[in-house]
Amino acid sequence: MIYCIGFARRFADARIYLSYIISDSETDFKMRMRKKKHSGERIAACSALLLRLSPDDTGYSALDGAREVSRAVFGREIPLELEIGCGKGDFAVGLSPARADSGIIALERVADVAVTALEKAVASADARPDNLRFVIGNAQNLPVWFPENTFSRIYINFCDPWPKKGYAKRRLTAPGFLALYRRLLVPGGELRFKTDNEGLFDWSLEQFAAEGLRVTAMTRDLHSSALAEGNIMTEYERNFTSKGMPIYSAHVVFDKKDDGNNE
Repeated sequence: MIYCIGFARRFADARIYLSYIISDSETDFKMRMRKKKHSGERIAACSALLLRLSPDDTGYSALDGAREVSRAVFGREIPLELEIGCGKGDFAVGLSPARADSGIIALERVADVAVTALEKAVASADARPDNLRFVIGNAQNLPVWFPENTFSRIYINFCDPWPKKGYAKRRLTAPGFLALYRRLLVPGGELRFKTDNEGLFDWSLEQFAAEGLRVTAMTRDLHSSALAEGNIMTEYERNFTSKGMPIYSAHVVFDKKDDGNNE
C-alpha cells in the first residue's frame, strides 16, 4: 500500500510536469519577459491604484474584516475579492465592471509585469467603476497584510504548476496556501481556479478533497461548458483557447474556519 501511494504521488507529479512542458505557460512567459524600461517611474505614475505594502508592513491586518478594510481601501463598505497573480491585468480590469458592487484587489509578484496591469487599469478608469486596486508582492505575505474574513472570493488563473516534486508546496493550491485562503476568506467564501495544466488540475482536486473543501462546479473544458457564461479571459487564456487547448476550472467553497478545534 505504501508503495502504491508513493507511485501515485510520483505519477501525479509526472503528469503535472508533462502538462507543463507541452503548454505555453504564463509563468514561463513571465520568466522570459524582458525588464521594462523606466518601470519604477511608470509604477509611480499609477500610484493612485497601488496599495504600497512591503513584506514587513502590517498593512490592514489590525482592521476588523472586510467592512473596515473596504472602507480603508475604497472609502465605502463593499465585499472584497482578490486575484492572486494578476499578470498583465486583463482579468482584473475586466472583472472590475463585471463585479461593480465589489472591491477588487489584484496581487502580482513581478513588478515588471504589474506595471502593465496598472497602466491598463489607469487607461480604462473612465470606463469602469473605481473598485480596483493592486498590490505588488508575494502571496505568502497576504496574512501579514490582511485580517481574517477579508475576502468573499479569491481568483487563481493559470498559476505556475511548479512541476518538480520538491516544489509541490509552492503550488497555489497546496495545503499551506489553502489554509491561508481559509483564513482570508469569509465563511462560505469561494476560490475560483482556472488552469491549462491537467496534471495540476487533478492534483488540486485531490488537495481540495483532502482539506474537506466543497467543489460546487467543475469542468475540464471551460469554454464548452455552462461556466463559460460570464467568464473573463486572461491574455494567456485567449492564446490557449485559440490553439484548441482545453481550460480546466473549479469553484471551491470554504464552508467554515479551521481553528484547530474543528468547531
